[in-house]
Amino acid sequence: MKIVAALYPGNDLAEKYPELLGCAENCLGIRERLEKQGHTVVALTDRECELDKHLPTTDTLITTPFWPAYITREKIQKASNLSLILTAGVGSDHIDLAAASEHNITVAEITGSNVVSVAEHVVMQILALVRNYFPAYHDVMNGGWNIGKIAAKSHDLESKSVGIVGLGRIGQRVATRLKPFDVKLYYYDFHHVSTVDEAFLNIRYLSLLQLAANCDVISINCPLTPATKGLFNYDLLSAMKKGAYLVNTARGAIVDTEALVKIMKEGHLAGYAGDVWYPQPAPADHPWRSMPNHAMTPHVSGTSLEAQKRYADGVYECIIRKLEGRPIDKDYLIVDGGKVVSPSYSYAYEKR
Repeated sequence: MKIVAALYPGNDLAEKYPELLGCAENCLGIRERLEKQGHTVVALTDRECELDKHLPTTDTLITTPFWPAYITREKIQKASNLSLILTAGVGSDHIDLAAASEHNITVAEITGSNVVSVAEHVVMQILALVRNYFPAYHDVMNGGWNIGKIAAKSHDLESKSVGIVGLGRIGQRVATRLKPFDVKLYYYDFHHVSTVDEAFLNIRYLSLLQLAANCDVISINCPLTPATKGLFNYDLLSAMKKGAYLVNTARGAIVDTEALVKIMKEGHLAGYAGDVWYPQPAPADHPWRSMPNHAMTPHVSGTSLEAQKRYADGVYECIIRKLEGRPIDKDYLIVDGGKVVSPSYSYAYEKR
C-alpha cells in the first residue's frame, strides 16, 4: 500500500524535537513502522505539484487542518486508487466530502484528539482579549510603562456573558473551563443539548441573534460546513454587542474576511482572537494580519505536543485497521459507504 502524508515542514526543528510528530520529517511516527511491513510511505510539504504527482498511485492520503492539502473534486478524480483519506487532527472541511462520497472514498479524522488543546487555547485567547494582554506586552517590549493606556481597556471576565456557538466536544469543554470564572454561559447550536447537560454546564440556549446581541464574549466552536460558511457576516457581526469580543478557533471561513476587517476598523468590536484563517497558510498580505485589536495565532490550538501524539496514534490505528480488514472506529468516520455519516457534517449535507 502507498501512503502519502501532506504535512507541515519541521525544518531544523524535526531532529531536535522528535516529539514534533505532525511535521513531514517525523511523519507522525508511522514511516518506519509501516515501511517495515512493506508499505511505501511518502511525506511531503508541497500540497500542489508534488501531491498531484503522487495522487494517481496513492491508496491512503493523510492531511492536516494546520497545513491543509485542499482535496478538491479535481484532485479526487486524479486519484483512481485512493480509498482512504485521513485527517491528522479534527476538521475535514478541506476535503470535498460530496466528491469523496461519490467515489466511495472513506474519510476519517481523529475525533477527540484536539479537544483539550483547543478548549485551553480558547480560554487563553478570551483572557488575552478581555485583560488587554497583547497591548500590555508590546508596551513593555517597546520600553513603555503606560499603565493608564492599558488599564483603560482591561476588564474582569467575572460576571460577563459568554456565548458559545457550537456546543460539541470542544464547546462543552470551553464551558467547563469557564465555569470557575463565574461567567453567565449561553450557547447556540443547530441541535439543543440535553437538559441534563445544560444543567451540568449551567448554560442556557439562545438563538444566534439573541446570543450576538447579549454576550460580551462569543467563542466559535462549530465545524465548517455549507451551513456555517460565512455565518458571521457583516449583519451578524454588526448585531453583536458593541465592545464585545469574538474568538474563533473553529475555521476561518465561518467568519466573512472582509466583513470582519470592516467591523474591526469601525471599532464596533473590542477585539478578535482567531487561530484559524482562510486560506491556510495565510498569505503575508492577509487583511486579518493588519486589522486593529486582534490576537491572531497560526492555527496551533489543536496541535500541542500531547495532541500530536493523540492524532498520530489515531492515524496509525486507522491504517492498521484498514490493512487488517477491520472497520475504522465509527466515531472517526466522516464519509463511509458513499455517505457523509458524521453528525457534525451530515446535517448540513442533508440540507443541500
